[in-house]
Amino acid sequence: ACPFCFRDVPSVDIVVWSELPTGAGLGSSAAYAVCLAAALLHACGAISCPLKDGEITARWTEEEMTLINSWAFQGEQVIHGNPSGVDNAVGTWGGALRYQSGKIKALKRVPTLRILLTNTKVPRSTKVLVAGVKEKILKFPAIMNPVLDSIDAISQECQSVLEAMPANPSPEHYPVLEELFDINQHHLNVIGVGHPSLDRLCRVTASHGLHSKLTGAGGGGCGITLLRPDTTPQAVEAAKRDLCACGFECWETDIGAPGVTLHSSSSLKAQVLHELSES
Repeated sequence: ACPFCFRDVPSVDIVVWSELPTGAGLGSSAAYAVCLAAALLHACGAISCPLKDGEITARWTEEEMTLINSWAFQGEQVIHGNPSGVDNAVGTWGGALRYQSGKIKALKRVPTLRILLTNTKVPRSTKVLVAGVKEKILKFPAIMNPVLDSIDAISQECQSVLEAMPANPSPEHYPVLEELFDINQHHLNVIGVGHPSLDRLCRVTASHGLHSKLTGAGGGGCGITLLRPDTTPQAVEAAKRDLCACGFECWETDIGAPGVTLHSSSSLKAQVLHELSES
């Protein structure tokens, strides 16, 4: 029964279709938890059906999304034990969020950025990587703490640039973001979460005039490459071809997309409908 004294939910089979690779540091478990929470809360009547006649997608109210997020966080705790709550928050609200000292704040008016997302397919353990960083900080506090302060300053500078972009969509913002990507990646190598596969990813994209950094825990996993508005399709395809030749997997996607959304069946890709009908 639903814990909100709404209608009971009978036993259900849940079919999941996803394009996210699992265990690659892309928050696939949080995406799953958010969708599952939204579906079950909707099924038991704890949240409304926001889809109106003729609409193909719709989103819930802020209050309802807060409820979805709180239950998704419970799911993340089951999976990870002690998660930060960032992944489920991004999955719920979308856009861009700032996380600092355990507090999560949504950034207003940020642009959607085109990126290449590359999976090096090198497995890694977040727990081991975090332990390694802690060990370095304890061993060399006078060296490591300024590096962490610098990473924080990079985040703040990046936030300022992103928030300035919608009001003033100047191409001058992109070289600044590219420099911040480069500096951040060097710092992440310094604190010990880099990997030769990620260095290779950065070299390959640099040969096409593109700038990359790791995303997630590092130590392998995934990297993101910023694509400027004037980056040609030919340049993107050439970079993807060279990355795939390294044995990596590559997708073109966006940062800053909407969060959890209810879709009508008519808005789903034919491939998704086929997969769901087969299950």
